Amino acid sequence: MKFKAFMTENGVSLLEKRFLPAFDKMGKTCHLLLTKEHLFFLHNLLNGDGVQCIAQFRKDFRKDVLFDDYRISSQNEDRIAFSLDVALLYRAVKSSVSICTEFSGGLASNRLQIKLVKKLPPNCTQPMPFLTFETKGYKSAVIQDVPISKPLSRSQVIELQTALDSAQDLPPTLVQVQDPNQLQNFVDHMRHVGDVLNVTISKHGDLQVQISTTLIRLGTEFQRLSVIGEKTQAPVEDRNLSAQARSERAIARGDAQSVQVSVKHFSKSLQYHLTKPDSAFYGIAPQGACLTVIFQFLVPGTRQTDKSISLHCRLPVLDPGSN
Repeated sequence: MKFKAFMTENGVSLLEKRFLPAFDKMGKTCHLLLTKEHLFFLHNLLNGDGVQCIAQFRKDFRKDVLFDDYRISSQNEDRIAFSLDVALLYRAVKSSVSICTEFSGGLASNRLQIKLVKKLPPNCTQPMPFLTFETKGYKSAVIQDVPISKPLSRSQVIELQTALDSAQDLPPTLVQVQDPNQLQNFVDHMRHVGDVLNVTISKHGDLQVQISTTLIRLGTEFQRLSVIGEKTQAPVEDRNLSAQARSERAIARGDAQSVQVSVKHFSKSLQYHLTKPDSAFYGIAPQGACLTVIFQFLVPGTRQTDKSISLHCRLPVLDPGSN
């Protein structure tokens, strides 16, 4: 089992300034899954109780987003998976960037090598696995070791891959939110009002987010959003109705779905805007199985989707009786 790679300057920046800060706010640990074609950060994928997240970086031999030299081999179809502490990984990457910059006089031109190793820690009798970051200067090298779990067995990797495959299914209707700050502001102000959020998504391009209690009902609505997947035109007679009435009629016609999610989970999912996506798509899985948020990244300077990066999360839904 071997893994060694040199990170690109763009790859270091992506991890240090965007993705690792977001994952650091989501939870203590995550899984890394390395394959010949992809690198995955998987948060909470084997646990259905909280927010699940999948960040995928695709290896493109024309423009590798993270690495310019990537070598992996294992007896498990060249797949390696393990878990690690996100905060430790984040700290090691930030420190490596600082060291690279210092050694190169501010140019940050030193290459950062990352590899899997086994080492014998102090006061231990058995070697332990580490993800090692190595920065080479003119006269010296700085090595930082991030402890990781024992690499997953073949059966465990298959379990993780199966969960990953099932989490890739798209909702039949997705609506695009260009400016997520309005959602962020709403949740920030309303998180102390209640614990349950009602989310309604219609095929007309409407997204409604509402917090209800026995005394108060507060919400916000986005109308005429771009729709991917199943879409319909809103009836003319619904135009002058309230948001509540329109959503109820759309649900009755089968043109909308509504689910309840935890305010805490929804607020957590908004932390992924630290990755600086260009927009976000919201959708509800068939039978209301979960609320899915897909973040879109564009190739800089274009309106084309950057297919080398993908990020989405799934929020578990609550029993209606929990409100």
